[in-house]
Amino acid sequence: MHQEIFLTREVEAIQIPRGDEITLPIGTRVMITQSLGGSYTVATDFGLARIREKDADALGIEAKTDGLARALAEKVAAGDLEGAVWESLKSVFDPEIPVDIVNLGLVYDCQVQDVEGRQFVNVKMTLTAPGCGMGPSIAADAQSKIMAIGGVDEAKVELVWDPPWSQDMITEEGRMKLGMI
Repeated sequence: MHQEIFLTREVEAIQIPRGDEITLPIGTRVMITQSLGGSYTVATDFGLARIREKDADALGIEAKTDGLARALAEKVAAGDLEGAVWESLKSVFDPEIPVDIVNLGLVYDCQVQDVEGRQFVNVKMTLTAPGCGMGPSIAADAQSKIMAIGGVDEAKVELVWDPPWSQDMITEEGRMKLGMI
């Protein structure tokens, strides 16, 4: 963390805070500022970006195998696609807060629908504040993590503002991580 790295190959990334897909060219100078949920937030000369775990090799890092993919596959095999979606959302983090979006209480609803044998996932989530510039980036990360689950054909992550988020929505686990308990 916080050491200068030069990308060893071109890599797709998510621009922070906009959430747009960008391509970082080979040789781009980056500094890892956070590594949570299987992604890497990096500072570049162009601003902040999030690099997915599958592209960790471009940073000279061996991808972590924490068993999340295996756990998700087991849930899907057991017919619990919704449980797999919730579990995958626990690997989505705001780059500024070290607690996942589920334990922050940001995910309000998760619906899995089977339409003619295709699995559609709709998630409604909020942010800690309506003016949070990270919204598009966090929603894009959530959608990407859902789409990586085997058996999901389409995913939509919608930002909603009702009810307004409050600290009361943080889970006990989230409160412990934030030092609130």
